[in-house]
Amino acid sequence: MRYADGPSVHDEVRIAAAPPEVWRLVTDIGLPARLSPELQRTEWLDDATGPRLGARFAGHNRHPLVGEWRTVSHVVDMDLERRFAWAVTDPDNRFGGGPADPAHPLATWAFDLRPEEGGTLLRHSARLGPAPSGLSAAIDRMPEREEELLTRRLGELRTGIRATLEGVKRLAEEQA
Repeated sequence: MRYADGPSVHDEVRIAAAPPEVWRLVTDIGLPARLSPELQRTEWLDDATGPRLGARFAGHNRHPLVGEWRTVSHVVDMDLERRFAWAVTDPDNRFGGGPADPAHPLATWAFDLRPEEGGTLLRHSARLGPAPSGLSAAIDRMPEREEELLTRRLGELRTGIRATLEGVKRLAEEQA
C-alpha cells in the first residue's frame, strides 16, 4: 500500500429512517465536528449557507501528532438524497502542495445513501491524496514505514467514520 495509490477507507450502516431525514443530517457540515475526534469545527465560506455543488466550507482540525490545521473543502458531487462529496484542500499550503486545488485534494470524502426497505443504507468514505498532507510528510521522513503509517492513519479514519455513522444513525432514528 502506497500513499501515491490513493488509499481509501469506508464503512456503512443501516438506518431505520427515510433518505430525506438521513440526507438532512449528512449535509449538515457541523454534525461531523460534533461526532469526530479530529474535526473540531466547520463553517460555510463565501455566501454559502448550505450544501450546493461548488460551495466551500472551512474545517478546523486537531491531531495529537500533527497539531492543529485548517482545510477548505469544496463540494464536488451532490446528487439529492443520494451522494454528498467534498474535496479537502490545504489553503495555507501547510503541507507543501502548492495552491489549494479541489482537483488535487488532500483527501476526498463522501456520504452515499441508498434507500432500502425500512430505511437507508448510509456509506461514508474517504480517499487520501493525491496532494501532500501531514501523513505524506511523515512518510517522506520515514519511507521505510509507509505501509505502517498508512495502516495506522486509515485505522484512525475508520474510527472517525464509524463514530460519525453511529451518530447519524442515532439522530436519524430518534427523529424518525
